[in-house]
Amino acid sequence: MILGRVIGTVWSTRKDENLVGAKFLIVRQLNLDLTPKESTVVAVDSVGAGVGEVVLVAQGSSARQTTFTKNKPVDAVIMAIVDKLDVSVKEKLKEIVES
Repeated sequence: MILGRVIGTVWSTRKDENLVGAKFLIVRQLNLDLTPKESTVVAVDSVGAGVGEVVLVAQGSSARQTTFTKNKPVDAVIMAIVDKLDVSVKEKLKEIVES
């Protein structure tokens, strides 16, 4: 699972018929302190996320396990919008030491 922030939208008028009506969003991966990483992914939105929101993304075969993406040609899906993120002080200190 990836923690990320929605940074944009992909528009596609021609696509597999199983994906008609699907919204594609660009998600930038985040560190636990919500700072951005370099990597991005295009994911199908199954929860109504929007630009600027922090989300959880599932990839691979797990991406085809939501109600919307079941048996569809999807490799990444936004399956949750994050309301709050609690990270222990111990984990934050570990990140500081490693960087």
